[in-house]
Amino acid sequence: VSPEPGSPQVAAALKAGRVTPTELCQRCLALIRSTGFLNAYITVAEETALKQAEESEERYRRGQTLGVLDGIPVSVKDNFSTAGIETTCASSMLKGYISPYNATVVQKLLDQGAVLLGKTNLDEFAMGSGSTDGVFGPVRNPWSYSRQYKEKSVSKSHSEDEESNWVITGGSSGGSAAAVSSFTCFAALGSDTGGSTRNPAAHCGVVGLKPTYGLISRHGLIPLVNSMDVPGILTRCVDDAAVMLGSLAGHDPKDSTTVQDNFGPFELPDLTDVSKLSIGIPKEYNAPGLSSEILALWSKAADLFKNAGAKVIEVSLPHTRYSIVCYHVLCTAEVASNMARFDGLEYGHRSDMNESTESMYAATRREGFNDVVRGRILSGNYFLLKQNYENYFVKAQKVRRLIFNDFVKVFRGGVDILLTPTTLSDAVPYMEFIKEDNRTRSAQDDILTQAANMAGLPAINVPTALSERGLPIGLQFIGRSFQEKQLLTVAKWFEKQVKFPMIELEAVKRLDDGVFQHQKSAFS
Repeated sequence: VSPEPGSPQVAAALKAGRVTPTELCQRCLALIRSTGFLNAYITVAEETALKQAEESEERYRRGQTLGVLDGIPVSVKDNFSTAGIETTCASSMLKGYISPYNATVVQKLLDQGAVLLGKTNLDEFAMGSGSTDGVFGPVRNPWSYSRQYKEKSVSKSHSEDEESNWVITGGSSGGSAAAVSSFTCFAALGSDTGGSTRNPAAHCGVVGLKPTYGLISRHGLIPLVNSMDVPGILTRCVDDAAVMLGSLAGHDPKDSTTVQDNFGPFELPDLTDVSKLSIGIPKEYNAPGLSSEILALWSKAADLFKNAGAKVIEVSLPHTRYSIVCYHVLCTAEVASNMARFDGLEYGHRSDMNESTESMYAATRREGFNDVVRGRILSGNYFLLKQNYENYFVKAQKVRRLIFNDFVKVFRGGVDILLTPTTLSDAVPYMEFIKEDNRTRSAQDDILTQAANMAGLPAINVPTALSERGLPIGLQFIGRSFQEKQLLTVAKWFEKQVKFPMIELEAVKRLDDGVFQHQKSAFS
């Protein structure tokens, strides 16, 4: 995080003693309080965060730091288990639930000295694309309160319109994206099953990385769709995402789906020559509903690569048009299976209905889950019925393989990276968003992101420009399996070319004394 233009980032400021971990933590906590109206956090772990900051300070004093993350404030989406801190998944089903252990990714952050500020808001059980469906209420996009958006807002003269004018963050990791975007932390964890990290990253103007399936452990991430879930990384610049990835990736004996190879920290080279790169533009991603503004930006980005000497070619991923339907079948089927664990017996909410065990189960789930979760459980169980299994679940698995093969063919044909839009439009106002139901919204919003989850490929959202309404638009890069370094290197080059503007927030300015101003990067 560069405290001021040209001056070193926060990690260096901590090292040099210009700022202490406790001061940094206190500033972030003060910012969380002053931006409370965003509803980005469900739980703020003030006491433990300050204690962790003190321990970090002691290590700096002794010159025995635990690495580049030591003393850096981070936040975690509230579907990762955290020992001693409530984990709710934004659901009545888990209100008050405190996990006895840390998710592997959370443990890795703590082992490297990161300061955990709190747990961020989401759609209930991460099912949604707006971060509007959690039991703790919707998350507001920080850009709703930015100078850039306010200046472009037609009805800026009416103060009561600010109440109805705010836009959504996207989802389901909207709390984490809003937390990073509003400077309350330097990096955050999200989860990504069909785009839940990249979608809010695009709407909140931050970097959102979905790593290759199996590169980061899922142990302790409360599962949605086991075969697609990946912990996601949200930061303010690509370099920071690389630092986070280097700290979190690698084999975990507690998650049998993680890679066996060791994976260590790595530095991103500064790409000066893109002439050896081949960038693929998948024509199917010019999807119905794609705004003309994003289409124009996408072409402009392709031209940027072409003019810099890269080879830019149109490619085809023919099964893309079936992918959202296929995703829906597989997603609900796995959801139905995963949600069976919430029965009111071992943990979480338990109904007072005690006529029979069955009635207690039914009442617990009726009271604990919202309509969205119950709807997905019903659909999933329908697709898994004996008479439907072959026609839906098995067929969807076969289509999933075809989608995977499309990507394999394109990459075998010499393409290094695919460039696509991340979302169909910029963030919509909340009042407009809730006119459609969750399922319709998710089907629209996941259309450009979920294929990467079905194929298990790494993908990243890079903030690219502001829309005519003064809101962020991001573009997505999809890479080859386990080629995160190449993907991030290209994303970093692109980020440098587009020079995405900083958000200008009144709440941040008031508290700012140089440490938060103009900061893009935390570590580099």
